[in-house]
Amino acid sequence: MPLYCAFLLALLLLPVGQLASQHHDHPAPEQLGVVTFANSCAAGVQPQFERGVALLHSFAYAAARVAFGQVAAKDPRCAMAHWGIAMTYYHQLWEPPLYASDLALGRQEIERALEMAAGTERERGFIEALALIYRNAEHTPYRDRVVDYRQAMSALAAGNPQDAETQIFYALALLAAAPPEDKTHANQKRAAAILDPLYRRYPLHPGIAHYLIHACDNAEMASRGIAAARAYARIAPSAPHALHMPSHIFTRLGMWEDSVRSNRAAQAAARQQGDIGEALHAMDYLVYAYLQMGRVNQAAQVIRQLDSIPALNAADFKVAYAATAMPVRFALERRRWADAAASTAPKGAPPQVAAIAVWARAVGLARSGRAAEARPEIDRLREIARQLDAAGDQYWASQVEIQAKEAAAWTAAADGSSGEAASLLREAADREDAVEKLPLTPGPIIPAREQLGELLLEKGQPKLALEAFQTALVGAPGRRGSLVGASRAARLAGEPKRAEFFRSELRRLAIERRD
Repeated sequence: MPLYCAFLLALLLLPVGQLASQHHDHPAPEQLGVVTFANSCAAGVQPQFERGVALLHSFAYAAARVAFGQVAAKDPRCAMAHWGIAMTYYHQLWEPPLYASDLALGRQEIERALEMAAGTERERGFIEALALIYRNAEHTPYRDRVVDYRQAMSALAAGNPQDAETQIFYALALLAAAPPEDKTHANQKRAAAILDPLYRRYPLHPGIAHYLIHACDNAEMASRGIAAARAYARIAPSAPHALHMPSHIFTRLGMWEDSVRSNRAAQAAARQQGDIGEALHAMDYLVYAYLQMGRVNQAAQVIRQLDSIPALNAADFKVAYAATAMPVRFALERRRWADAAASTAPKGAPPQVAAIAVWARAVGLARSGRAAEARPEIDRLREIARQLDAAGDQYWASQVEIQAKEAAAWTAAADGSSGEAASLLREAADREDAVEKLPLTPGPIIPAREQLGELLLEKGQPKLALEAFQTALVGAPGRRGSLVGASRAARLAGEPKRAEFFRSELRRLAIERRD
C-alpha cells in the first residue's frame, strides 16, 4: 500500500475524540491537512505560506494572520502574503463578515498587495477579487460587494480550471454570496458540484471538507454532508473549528451523540488555544445537543462554565450570541417561564443578540400569564427590528420581526385570543421557514412551527398540532420538543400507532419522555 494511502487510512480509522486527545496531549506534529497553493513568492516561505492558507481554510484567522505576517517579513516582495493577511479580516461565513474595526486594516493590506503587482495573472486575480470586498465599503452594501467578489472569483476559476485552490476559494465565495432567502440552495449546490470531485482527488485538503459541510448545512442537503463531516475533524484536528464543524451536519440530522463528541473535542481544543469565541460556539452547540437528549444536568454544567470565562467581548457576535443563547435555551426548552422572563444579554451585545434576551423575557412573561408586562418587551423587539432595517441588515431585521410575532402570539394567547395567537404563529413560522439560518447558529432557539404545535395542543386541537410538529421535524429532525409534542398530539388525536412511532424515536435518541 502506498505511504499516502496508508496515512489516509490510519487517519480515517482513528476515532475523532481519540485523535483530538492525542493531538492536544502532544502538541507536535501540527495537523492542519494538506494544502498546495502555487505562488511566486520565495521558495523559502512556501511551507509557511501554505500553512497560512490551511489555517484560513479552517477559519483559524488569528493564527493565519501571524503565519502570513511571517511570510511577509521573510519575503518583502510577496504580494500574496498581504492578500492572506487581508483574507484573515474577511470572515466570509461568520457574522458579521467584516467588522468595522477591521476594515481599515484589511484595506491597507489588500492595497499594499495591489501596489506590489503580484508575479502571476492568477495571483493578481485573487488580489483584485478581494479588493472588491474592501473598496468603497463605507458606502456600498456588503451584499453588493460580496456578489461582485463572487463574480470575480467565478472568472478566476473559469480561467484556471485545473487549479484546485482557485476552485475551492470560488466555492467558498459562492457560499458567502448565497442569499438566505433562496430555499432552492442554488449557490450551495454549485459549490458542492465544484467540491465533490475535488474531495475525491484531495481527501486531506481541509477547505474542501469544511466547505462541503457548509454547503450541506440545510435540511435539503444535510445527508450529503455526512462523509465530509466524518472526515474533517480527522484532516485538521489542530484547528478547533475543524473539530466543531461536523456538528453542523449532526445537528441538521438529529445525531446528538455525534454532536456532543464533536463539540466536547472542539471546546477542549479551543480553550487550550485561548480561542474564547470558538469555545463558546462549541458550548452553544453542546448545550443544544444535550437538551435534545434530555441531559439537563450536563447542559447546566456547560452553562456554568460561562462564569469561569473572564471579560467576554460582547461586541463579538460569536461570543455574545453563544453567551446569550445558552441560558435562554436552557430556560425555554425546559419550559421554565420565570427563568426565561429574567433573561439578559451581555452589555454591549449587538442588537440582534440583545433581541434574543428581549424575546425570551416576552415569551416567559406571556406564558406565565403576565401579558401586560410582556407588551413593552414586544415593543422593544419591534424597535430593534426597525433599527436593524435602517442599518441595512434585512436578514436580522426579519428574524427579530419573527420573534416579535411569536411573543405577540403568546401574549394574545394569555389574553384568551387563541385565534389571533395561532394566526401570528403561523405567520412567524411561514417567514422562518422561508429563510436559511446563518452558519453561526444551530437554528432558532425554539422553531416557530414547534411553538405553533404547542399552542394548538394547549387549545385542544391535536390534529392540527400534530401537523405542525411533523412539519417542524422535517426542518429540525430529532428535536425533543417536537417529538414529545407530536407523540402527545397523536395520542390525543386517536392515532396510537403514530404516537408510538414518536415515542420510539424518543427512546432511540435516548431522550427522556415528558408528557
